[in-house]
Amino acid sequence: MRKAVDSSMVYPPRHIRSLATVVAVTSLLAVAAAPARPSDPPPLMAPASRVESGPLSPKTAVTPLTINVASELPRAESPLELLPTTAARTRFPWRNLEGKFWQVVAQTTPEDPAVTDLREGTRGACGVGMVEVKGRMKDDAGDWFGVDGLQQLTCKKWISREWPERCGEYDRDAWLEKSKAMKTMPMHFCIDRFEYPNRLGANPIVLVDWNEANALCKRDNKRLCTEDEWTFACEGEEAQPYPQGYAREDVCVNDRQWREFKQFGRRDGEATMLELDRLWQGEPSGSKPRCKSPFGVYDMTGNIDEWTRSSRPNERPSVLKGGYWGPVRTRCRPATKAHGETHVFYQEGLRCCADGPSP
Repeated sequence: MRKAVDSSMVYPPRHIRSLATVVAVTSLLAVAAAPARPSDPPPLMAPASRVESGPLSPKTAVTPLTINVASELPRAESPLELLPTTAARTRFPWRNLEGKFWQVVAQTTPEDPAVTDLREGTRGACGVGMVEVKGRMKDDAGDWFGVDGLQQLTCKKWISREWPERCGEYDRDAWLEKSKAMKTMPMHFCIDRFEYPNRLGANPIVLVDWNEANALCKRDNKRLCTEDEWTFACEGEEAQPYPQGYAREDVCVNDRQWREFKQFGRRDGEATMLELDRLWQGEPSGSKPRCKSPFGVYDMTGNIDEWTRSSRPNERPSVLKGGYWGPVRTRCRPATKAHGETHVFYQEGLRCCADGPSP
C-alpha cells in the first residue's frame, strides 16, 4: 500500500488591542516554494522557534492582553487563554488563543455537549461530549496494498485518478466481497463527537502542532486518538471509504477550490490572521448533519486535518487524518505522515479520545 503523504509545512498568527490600533507583527515567514497544483497543502518555512528554521524579519513585540474564556471553549480545568481580536478588515471574526491557536468566533452560541448527548444517544458509557465506539476493525497492518488500495479497485466513478486521487463512488457489493476474508481486531474506546473544542456550532481551532494537540487533550483528561482509533470511528466495521458511506456526496466540507497560500507572520500576529482569513473555507462543527460516521461521529473527513498518534511501529508519531476542505483525498483510511511533531499549518487541528469504559 503506498504511503499517503501530502506536501504542507509550517507557519504562525496575531492579536490587536482595539478596532483602532493594529498590532505590529514580530516576524515574517518566508515562503519556501510555490506549489504547482492543488494537493494536500504545500510547504512553508518554519518559524525560528521550531526545529526547522527560516529567515525572520524582527518587528515590534506587543504584550498580549487576556480575557476570560467564553462559551465556545470546553469547560476544562485550565481553560484556554484568549487574546482579543476584531473582525475589522477580515471576512470572519477571528480570535487568538494562548498566543498560538486561531478560531473563527461562532455567530451563535455553541450547544452544551450534555444537550447534544441526549439528542444523539451515542455517548454510551463515555464522558460528556464523547461517543462510545466498539466493534471489529478490518486490519491491514503489514499488507502492502492495504484497505485503501484494495478499495480503489472497486471504484466505479472516478473524479480524478491523479494524486490526490478521488473516487466519486465505490461499489459496495464488490468491496464487501473483496474484504470478507480480511482479518479483524477488536476496538473499544471513546472519541469526541466533534473537532476540538468539541461543541456543536463552534468552529474548530487551527494552527496546532502535534505536541500542542497532545497537551490540549491531556488538559481535558483525555488523550490524542491513535491512527487506528480515528480510522475505525470514521469507517465502521465495513471499512466504508467515507464516513457517510460509499459515495462522495456533497455532505461534508470538502472539494472546495484550493487557494495558494502566500505569507504568514508571527504566530499571534496580524499578518497571520489576515492570511488565515483569506484561506479559510471551514465551517462550524456539525453544520453538515449528514457528514456522520456509522458510530455517530461528525466531520471526520473534510473541514480540517486532525492530529493522531501513529499505530505503526518505527514511524514518527505525528499522523494527520481526515483531510481538509480542499480537493484532496478526504477518505477514512488515508493518512498524512510527512510532518513532524512541531509542524503547524492553517488547516491543522485535533480531536481527542479516551480509553473505553471497563466491562
